[in-house]
Amino acid sequence: MKDFEELSSDFSRGDRRKSKSLDAAIDRILDKALVGMEVSEQDGVTLFNANQHDIKKVFSVADKLRERANGDEVTFVVNRNINFTNVCYMGCKFCGFAKKLNQKGSELLSIGDIVLRAQEAWDRGATEVCIQGGLHPKISGDIYRNIILGIKQVLPNMHIHAFSPFEIWFGASKKKLTYTNFLRDLKDCGLGSMPGTAAEILDVDIRKMLTKNKLSTEQWIEIIRTAHSLNIPTTATIMYGHIDSPVHWAMHLATLRRIQKETGGFTELVPLSFVHKESPLYKANPTIVRRGPTLDEIKRMHAIARIMLSGGIDNIQVSWTKLGPKIAQEMLSLGVNDLGGTLMNESISRSSGAEFGQEITASEMVKIIRHAGKVPMQRNTTYDITQNFDNCDPKELTPLIPRNGTNPLEFIN
Repeated sequence: MKDFEELSSDFSRGDRRKSKSLDAAIDRILDKALVGMEVSEQDGVTLFNANQHDIKKVFSVADKLRERANGDEVTFVVNRNINFTNVCYMGCKFCGFAKKLNQKGSELLSIGDIVLRAQEAWDRGATEVCIQGGLHPKISGDIYRNIILGIKQVLPNMHIHAFSPFEIWFGASKKKLTYTNFLRDLKDCGLGSMPGTAAEILDVDIRKMLTKNKLSTEQWIEIIRTAHSLNIPTTATIMYGHIDSPVHWAMHLATLRRIQKETGGFTELVPLSFVHKESPLYKANPTIVRRGPTLDEIKRMHAIARIMLSGGIDNIQVSWTKLGPKIAQEMLSLGVNDLGGTLMNESISRSSGAEFGQEITASEMVKIIRHAGKVPMQRNTTYDITQNFDNCDPKELTPLIPRNGTNPLEFIN
């Protein structure tokens, strides 16, 4: 405990002398975090509401906890997103991705097309494909297992990170199977892990407004717990900056922490900023729905997630597709230790109005990390290090999708 005590002492001696306006509650909460004590849900609300003076200390503690858990290593994974259908009948109000059946621009990839995209990713060095799609009313429940089997037949060593809890709910319903039996079958086919998307905010009232509670908080948690019980790891997410507030954010993080204590199955947390531009939720309610989180709120979310989840979920990822490379790089000093995936394709954020491209190559990831003063490391899906780029560089690749002149490194420090 000596290092905890020394850090706490340094923190207290330095900042207490500097300002008479130091909020005692913030001080107490951060001291707790530094000595490894759990920060409560109410403590989280207090941190989210910290004034501009105190929030600097919150950021400092988040960075200390990041360094303690991860050192100066910042990781990324070479992967490809494959959104196999954008047809969805659910009509979630925030989503700009979904199309109706037979609507212009709607698509459903064949298994062959999905496998070809996976092969193309493998040839570019990918170790993972991330596969998600809308809830297409005419697909069978077998499509999920068939996608996995198709890829594994050609690429047995490709990690398949696939299918949100909403898709699991949908597929199990189609097959009339329990979540356990449906997920066990997918694992037997070769499913390696699941994205913990479709979480949005794990609050009943908020979910009713966002999705009409079509996948309830209880169902999301049950599916995640079931996956973990079958040794299928998942990510965790929070989608914030719409009709929510710090109370909901702290509750959501506390819920994820509680699940992690029980299962240990989360590999990382990925905060997802609401993108408003093409979102039906915003278009229908522009005076009520926010235009996404502010930069200050983005910083607070990543830092406070690190503090609240410390010792439970120690990988905090920033979504460059939502925020862009420059802001993503800033998060590396606020508790974040992972830049996510190279992606190669990105449809969901773009369809809601995100403007940051579809791919950051491994070479570009390394440059972003180095320019932040950190050590670049390539990982696999479950955070095993596969390549240390401290003293070498990845192979330079031309982006898979032409960028039309955009450069993700243009504005980074």
